[in-house]
Amino acid sequence: MTTSALSKIRIFFSLIVLILFTSVLVDFRHLFPEKFINIITSIQFIPSVIKFFSGVAAVFLGFLAVLALTILTGRTYCSFLCPLGVLQDVFSRIGGKIKKRFRRFGFRKPHNVLRYTLLLFTLIVTLIYGIYILTLLDPYSIFGRFMTYFLKPLILLANNFLAGILGKRHIYTFVDTPITRFPVFVYVVPSAFLLLIGLLSLIKGRLFCNTVCPVGTFLGLISKISILRIKFEGAKCTRCGRCSLVCKSSCIDFLNENIDTTRCVTCFNCLKSCPDKALSYGFVSLRKNKNIDMGTEQVDTERRKIILGSVLFLLGLSGTVSGQKSATPKPTKASTIKEDKKFPVCPPGSTGISNFIKKCTACSLCISECPNDVLIPSLKEYGLIGIMQPRLDYYKGFCAYECTRCLEICPTGALMPLTVDAKKLTQLGRAVFIRENCIVKTEKTACGACSESCPTKAVHMIPYEGKLLIPETRDDICVGCGHCEFACPTTPYKAIYVNGNYEHKAAKKPDNVKSEVKKPIEFPF
Repeated sequence: MTTSALSKIRIFFSLIVLILFTSVLVDFRHLFPEKFINIITSIQFIPSVIKFFSGVAAVFLGFLAVLALTILTGRTYCSFLCPLGVLQDVFSRIGGKIKKRFRRFGFRKPHNVLRYTLLLFTLIVTLIYGIYILTLLDPYSIFGRFMTYFLKPLILLANNFLAGILGKRHIYTFVDTPITRFPVFVYVVPSAFLLLIGLLSLIKGRLFCNTVCPVGTFLGLISKISILRIKFEGAKCTRCGRCSLVCKSSCIDFLNENIDTTRCVTCFNCLKSCPDKALSYGFVSLRKNKNIDMGTEQVDTERRKIILGSVLFLLGLSGTVSGQKSATPKPTKASTIKEDKKFPVCPPGSTGISNFIKKCTACSLCISECPNDVLIPSLKEYGLIGIMQPRLDYYKGFCAYECTRCLEICPTGALMPLTVDAKKLTQLGRAVFIRENCIVKTEKTACGACSESCPTKAVHMIPYEGKLLIPETRDDICVGCGHCEFACPTTPYKAIYVNGNYEHKAAKKPDNVKSEVKKPIEFPF
């Protein structure tokens, strides 16, 4: 296969990967089925590893496939399967268009002390304290946050603009969609990484991949024993240096005819640039060549054994409302008692907060895909280690009774799949009623919005004064879905709210029908 064909194939697959992951993460109409999302996210290394340790035997093949691909072809995962890596290539190309010197990289010595210290630190912290560092450094999760926090709102702005323009002409191809706003502090970490990665890739190519990213460093170690790699044909090289200038990984020492395989991402730019065809991609020769420095090219069998042993070690580790008005009244008085939420509500399928924060990498896929926009990134609710991990905010929406979207698409196993019937009996939290905030008491007016919206009727109405009815809750059949909290009209504090369960519990099966409310925007107030 020619070098031109190799380069074109890599670019083609890179674009496919970038388009697919971007489309899934900004898909506000939820067009992609869960099975399709599971397939494409299964090839992402860190989510697949976490799912492997979660015991989901059917899904760990993705991460094993990446290891096998690396042993066979080198760091091709970083080259065209990692969406963040492809995004860096896009930034790098933009840099080259702005100023030519941005595309002239040249050989640089590797920052091995920094690389391996970060990798070791990440492994130790992950094994002892959990995946918080992985949450920050996992390339797939970084890319997911970029798309969810920055690109998706721009897509929605464009959609809403077109919806307004075309709607005046009675063309309804585009439908106005609310834009979910997150707390400002949530944007700090994604913004810092966007600035860091954007500038580094604009000027220095794949420096982030080869210095900071733990996946890149780990796969770089594995690539030392790769079967296929880029190599010098010593007799042909005239040491012109063109290959080094176009190498985005800055890993080609053309003077010594050596390629640092731990940093090479097999982009094939060097093959295209060489006028003498002195570089090739193929099987590593075990025979000595007089024109090649055997200190760098000869296969070190002992090193291979050590690396393979390390890989094997890592694989082994580790009521009714009759008599009340159905319309929801607007309160005229502000509520006075603040909700006392002891725990946040974490998504269904997580089994509880302690398990969730150990496995979630905050990739934001579930936030982006949630049909009701009830999932938002956390700040301090889970503590420091849970920053940016999703929680349910019932001021913004509610967890639809029959929806299992987030459970089906989670790439790390932080949210385990549940059948709809099982999800209906999973108690995420319990509804707590604050009578002093309720407008039935404070304004002597009929309401009942919380009971009308409750899919299990854990919130039901009981006699209060005269013909007025007031809410009462049943803990045994409450699932903590948040319908009641979202429906409650009192401000600034709700008269009914959901206090999350630290560990999810089983609710009793209710003797009534499901809620007919589909989306928050359809609620009648």
